[in-house]
Amino acid sequence: MPQSLMTAHAERAPSRPQTGAPATLRLSGEVYGTLINLSGRRRFTSQRVVLYAVLAMQGRDGALALSAEALAVFRKAHAALVDGDDTLPGLYCDELRDAHFGATGADRVIRAFIELAERVLEAIPLRTRAVPDLLEQLVESATPLLAVLNRVTQVYEDLAKRQAATVKKQLAGVMGEIETIAKQARIVSFNAQVIAARAGDSGREFAVVSAELTQITGKLDGLVREAMRSSVA
Repeated sequence: MPQSLMTAHAERAPSRPQTGAPATLRLSGEVYGTLINLSGRRRFTSQRVVLYAVLAMQGRDGALALSAEALAVFRKAHAALVDGDDTLPGLYCDELRDAHFGATGADRVIRAFIELAERVLEAIPLRTRAVPDLLEQLVESATPLLAVLNRVTQVYEDLAKRQAATVKKQLAGVMGEIETIAKQARIVSFNAQVIAARAGDSGREFAVVSAELTQITGKLDGLVREAMRSSVA
C-alpha cells in the first residue's frame, strides 16, 4: 500500500460527540469563518477524491496519491468540525448535532463515503475484479453526499448570520446607552457653564472643568457615530 494511503487509512473517522455539551456557545466571526470554510472544503475535497480515483483507475500517474491526500483532508476537516480541537468547538449547539446525527444523517453518509473511498483506493493498485463496481458506487455516492454537505454548510452559514445580527443588536443597545449618557453630560456641562458665568472670577476653575466635560461629550458622540457605522458595514 502506498505511504500516502497508509497514512490516510491510519486516521480515524470522527466519533459521535458526547452528550452534555453546551446547548449554545458565543463564537467570534473568525471562528465562524473557519467553520464555514472547513464545511465547504469537505464539498471540494470529496469531488477531488472521486475525480482522482477515476483517473487512477485509468492509469494516470500520481492520481492515486492525490485521491488519498484529498481523502485525508476530507476526513481531517470532518473530524475537526465534529470533535473540535484547540481552536474549534465541535458540534456546540443542537442544530449542528441534529444536522450531523439527526434525520439527515450527515455523519453516517460522510462515514460511508470515507469507508467506500478507502476500499476503492486500496483495491485499485491490486486490480481486483471488484474495482469497477466499487468505483461506480463511489461515483454514484458523490451526488447525494454533496447535497448533504451543502445542507450542513448552510446550517453553519445561518448560525453565523444569526450571531452577527445578535451582536449588532447588542452593540446598538450599548451605543444607545452611551449616547444617552453623553446627552445628560452635555446638559450638566451647559448648566455648569451658566453657573460659572454667573459666579464671575470665583467660577473660573469651574468653567475650566465644564469646558473639559464638553470636549469629553464631543468625543463620546464621535465614538458612538463611528461604532454605529462599523456595525452597519
